[in-house]
Amino acid sequence: MSRSGTSGRHPLADGHPPDWASGWGQDRYGVFVTLTVDDATQRMRWIPPGTFRMGSPEDEPGRWEDEGPRHAVTLTRGFWLFDTPCTQRLWGAVMADNPSRFRSPDRPVDNVSWNDVQGFLKRLNGRIPGLSLGLPTEAQWEHACRAGTETALYSGAIAIEGENNAPALDAVAWYGGNSGVGFELDDGHDSSGWPEKQYPHTRAGTHPVGRKQPNPWGLHDMLGNVCEWCADGWRDYTADAVTDPRGPETDDAERVLRGGSWILDARFVRGAIRRRFAPDARGVLFGFRCASGPA
Repeated sequence: MSRSGTSGRHPLADGHPPDWASGWGQDRYGVFVTLTVDDATQRMRWIPPGTFRMGSPEDEPGRWEDEGPRHAVTLTRGFWLFDTPCTQRLWGAVMADNPSRFRSPDRPVDNVSWNDVQGFLKRLNGRIPGLSLGLPTEAQWEHACRAGTETALYSGAIAIEGENNAPALDAVAWYGGNSGVGFELDDGHDSSGWPEKQYPHTRAGTHPVGRKQPNPWGLHDMLGNVCEWCADGWRDYTADAVTDPRGPETDDAERVLRGGSWILDARFVRGAIRRRFAPDARGVLFGFRCASGPA
């Protein structure tokens, strides 16, 4: 059902990347630009406008009731989106600290609240002229994650064989079933008691970004590794078609997290899963990626 819409022409078509871009190009996934801060370079992918079906069908394995009813959502504007979660390298270049539990430059920053992210955005936008980064709305996030697909995962359907055992996740996500495989840091979380793991492991945590297969638009780690904060708060779904929806955005509104994480079991690592927390909540499963308009 996803389509690019009449305004889907990408902003590099005339050979003019945003002024803040340090590089740009095109590959088999589409067009991209890069953003550089000191020694940290982040690629951003162009996400076209269009219409998609948000939420999950009633027969999807692992489904929660708040993922429905499934409904048509139209996004009228395209946007740039980080192709990975924000890394510790980029966070450190901007904030000169590192709140993460699982420390290494190429891992996603973790243990950040929504409020912490606002501080990061303010500082980064103030540093680079013309830059206006924010968080994606929940609708933008799901549109980008699905990338034209309608299945539980952007790679296809999911079969949940055990609490931490969904083989289809292995190619695309770090989750409770595999996040201890190849985990090399000394301060790993004790995963020895996790039930029904896809692979045996005793210490788990996040992994360097970009190690799993990307979705059709070249986005990595949309499922698993860290949950990702969205700009807006919780919106109760209805069956009505909506255009450019946004949940509550008052200062005290709970904010939505999407995508699942390294510590969560299989049912929480699907394109439609949604959770909400207070904007000052922190956790080792919380991270984010940034979005920006076409200008």
